[in-house]
Amino acid sequence: MRDITLKPTTLRSARAAGYVRLPPETIAVVRSGEVEKGDVCGAAKLAGMMAVKRTPDLLPHCHPIGVLKTEMEAQVVDDGIELAAEVQTIAATGVEMEALTAVSIAALTVYDMLKAYAPAEAMKIGNIRLLQKKGGKSHFKRALKDALGGARAAVLVLSDTVAAGRKPDTAGASVRDRLAEAGFDIVAYDIAPDEPEQIRAWVQAWIENKADFVVTVGGTGLGPRDKTVEAVQPLLTTELPGFMETARAFGQARTPYAMLSRGIAGLSGSTFVATFPGSRKGAEETLAAVLPGLVHLIEVCRIARPHEGGYE
Repeated sequence: MRDITLKPTTLRSARAAGYVRLPPETIAVVRSGEVEKGDVCGAAKLAGMMAVKRTPDLLPHCHPIGVLKTEMEAQVVDDGIELAAEVQTIAATGVEMEALTAVSIAALTVYDMLKAYAPAEAMKIGNIRLLQKKGGKSHFKRALKDALGGARAAVLVLSDTVAAGRKPDTAGASVRDRLAEAGFDIVAYDIAPDEPEQIRAWVQAWIENKADFVVTVGGTGLGPRDKTVEAVQPLLTTELPGFMETARAFGQARTPYAMLSRGIAGLSGSTFVATFPGSRKGAEETLAAVLPGLVHLIEVCRIARPHEGGYE
């Protein structure tokens, strides 16, 4: 199955529908309640709910998830039985396939219960389709609108070891590349030692340069040289603690050490500044956790408070 370990959990829902076309005489039997196998609509709804729970057993690439709500509808109409399913979860993947499977199995149940009351050529299952889905990246975007023309992002990697050339940077490069994939224009990617004054000067320069997002990578731990938080915090005019709280909660679900990160985030004027951990895994998990909120923040700020120089 596809790796979804870096996808954040969100409230997700899907609604699907389908149809079983029947001849008039079969519909009359259904309405009379004389079907030998029992209540057709009731059985179809029950079968659909059971199918939701078994979807990962039927579809090889479908992840098992905790389904929090399933509602089934079955209605007799003039030329058949209309079916619908709505499924909800809070998970890292959606429930489109659960809703579609529910409708499909409900339709097969109708067919099975009524095949003795109609010739095969007169019974048709069809129009099984997804009506709506919400949540995940289709609802909580993880990339900027093309119309924004690429918000400007600056990345500063902070590590005495990397700055001295004793090992390559992987964490900052990963953040840089993922931001580029999300539609950001990377205007700086620099590496520096853990020197507070140098950190503060670099971040301040990009704030004055009207960068939309400034991110430091490294120096948020408990080591004697980890001074990124102390260097950056005085520059923030509006702290946004929810960003890093979200990142720590996301990371804590994957490693018991995420709680030790001291990362902070906030606005300095109209520039968003965030301090990411220095390990590649920590940096990637942090970006994965906050990217939907980051995209929303950048888009809202650029629309509500146009930047100097013609941004709209």
